[in-house]
Amino acid sequence: MSGTRSDGELLRAIAADADRRAFEELYRRYAPWLAARLRGRCADPAVVDDVVQETFLAVWRGTARYRETENADAAGWLWRIGSRRLIDALRGDGARGRLRQALARLRHRDEASAEERVLAGVEHGDLAGALVRLSPELRAVLQATVIDGLTTREAAVLLGIPPGTVKTRAMRARKQLREELA
Repeated sequence: MSGTRSDGELLRAIAADADRRAFEELYRRYAPWLAARLRGRCADPAVVDDVVQETFLAVWRGTARYRETENADAAGWLWRIGSRRLIDALRGDGARGRLRQALARLRHRDEASAEERVLAGVEHGDLAGALVRLSPELRAVLQATVIDGLTTREAAVLLGIPPGTVKTRAMRARKQLREELA
């Protein structure tokens, strides 16, 4: 086959034939980009490297399934996998766990630190309840734009909706959250 294969061709070859060359080409094409994006969300280079490897391992093993449609974007698909893996890594024994352990060593166990009270409020308080009450469409837009830090255009590609719809849903989500938290 002459020339450079499209992302879709590479992903089909990986899924159907476990084509190592296709996988290597996809990795060379997107691993540096994914690592750069993840470094914007995590300062620990070891965690970023692990997440990039886990992302591509999921592609190789087929645990992440690419659904090629007219709006499908391999970069957005890889970003979605990588950002979720990063969140999982940080939730585990990541930064929050290390912070809690350090705080526990510095104070008495009977009193909650300010950080723990804030985290408990976010996890179990009004904000968590307000987020749960958002429709799945509004929550998805907030996840993509606020938590994952995607631009409107990137979120549109990721969610498979027009950029104007992303903006409208983000505005509706912010308004609903303001009303519920007021």
